[in-house]
Amino acid sequence: MASNSSYCEIKTEVPTIPAASPRNRLLKVLIAVAGLVAWWVLYRHLERFANWATFSLLHLSPTSHLGSAVQFLIFEVPKVLMLLVLVVFGVGIVRSFFTPQRTRTILAGKRESVGNVLASLLGVVTPFCSCSAVPLFIGFVTTGVPLGVTFSFLIAAPMINEVALVLLFGLFGWRIAAIYAGTGLLIAMIAGWTMGRLKMERYVESWVYETQLGDGSEEEPKLSCFERVHLGNQAVRDIVGKVWPYVIAGIAVGAGIHGYVPQNFMAHIMGKGAWWSVPLAVLIGVPMYSNAAGIVPIVQALLGKGAALGTVLAFMMSVIGLSFPETIILRKVLRPQLIAAFVGVVTVGILIVGYIFNFIM
Repeated sequence: MASNSSYCEIKTEVPTIPAASPRNRLLKVLIAVAGLVAWWVLYRHLERFANWATFSLLHLSPTSHLGSAVQFLIFEVPKVLMLLVLVVFGVGIVRSFFTPQRTRTILAGKRESVGNVLASLLGVVTPFCSCSAVPLFIGFVTTGVPLGVTFSFLIAAPMINEVALVLLFGLFGWRIAAIYAGTGLLIAMIAGWTMGRLKMERYVESWVYETQLGDGSEEEPKLSCFERVHLGNQAVRDIVGKVWPYVIAGIAVGAGIHGYVPQNFMAHIMGKGAWWSVPLAVLIGVPMYSNAAGIVPIVQALLGKGAALGTVLAFMMSVIGLSFPETIILRKVLRPQLIAAFVGVVTVGILIVGYIFNFIM
């Protein structure tokens, strides 16, 4: 627990970009173009390769449980990892336009209703995760951003994960991806607005308001297109290098469900007919510590076995949006009453989303 003398200074991190001659830049551009072409060719033939490797090379039967599970694993691992590399590269470039200082500047001084919308949208594209929750919370609150607006950002940032969004698009199409993004934004906006109405500023630890921050006069780096591409490459090395074990673990679980769980079995547990399926999915999802890249393949397998969309959506959002590690980190700046209200409001929002989509889909 931090004391009243706690100090936190948020600064813009200036990336270190290696110098490159025009010739080297041109070479890297050509390599990038060739890499994109190779990516597309390989991606188009993944299913054919998975079928050949499973049924011709390994001589597994297409109708066997093991054959079905292995084919799913061989097909989905490279597919998801290839999508992940492409997505993270693009997001790394987008994120180079946002810094904590710039985000604070955008949100500071806005009316609360407008601020909730902007904060939710910024949460999708800014490079912040649960480990950044405390310094961001301090930075927002001490620069005049309303508490409800701050919570809209903190909810949207992990819940509407850009990796999950594009993986859902690649695996299920734009309709499911749009449902995920739209409902996540709605939860972040309404939950933040609700938190603002509860007037719970007194449950923020007192030392937060005494924290000193930079005066905002630091000059932000001006990056060239080449430098932003370099940051995209850096994001691929950093993020994909960390999450690939979770991706493979999630796909392995999905392969087991795909191959061994009887068709429509999940409909009895996570189907529309079971009223308790949505709260059960949330209860199961909250204590799980996984990231979006690891949970999406499990979502795919659950839907394929008859689970209802609303129930699976509630499960996914509870895993990503109600991260247990994040609530522990936020305890440094929030008192238990405010943490309980935050978790409760988001949980209610997720439950409502789950029931609505089970009813209309």
